[in-house]
Amino acid sequence: MQAKTLPAGNVTAFQTRVYTLLLQIPEGKVSTYAALAKALQSSPRAVGGALRNNPFAPEVPCHRVLASTGFIGGFKGDWEKVPSGQNQTSKRELLAAEGVQLDENGYLVDKSCWWDNFDIS
Repeated sequence: MQAKTLPAGNVTAFQTRVYTLLLQIPEGKVSTYAALAKALQSSPRAVGGALRNNPFAPEVPCHRVLASTGFIGGFKGDWEKVPSGQNQTSKRELLAAEGVQLDENGYLVDKSCWWDNFDIS
């Protein structure tokens, strides 16, 4: 399998590292802010900040990142219904199209979708 490459863009070195790991998450799988942070030796908040500003979404799949509890989390800078909830609705739709189901409260239904096998070499 050929490694996916990050599109050209004006991003920081840390964002590049985060987005490169995002490209490793297979379709139909999800990871967590904490798993990405652990792989990067960083913090979940720093990862969230990079994801909030992802100019390559959805091709660089930040929608595949959930909270450690399995909660949908934010998307494109929105958390739940702030300000409109439209971005979270988009995240749900992207995940559903990949076969990832969330319950009515926004939690991951099938725990076999978890993935954290990041290659940081």
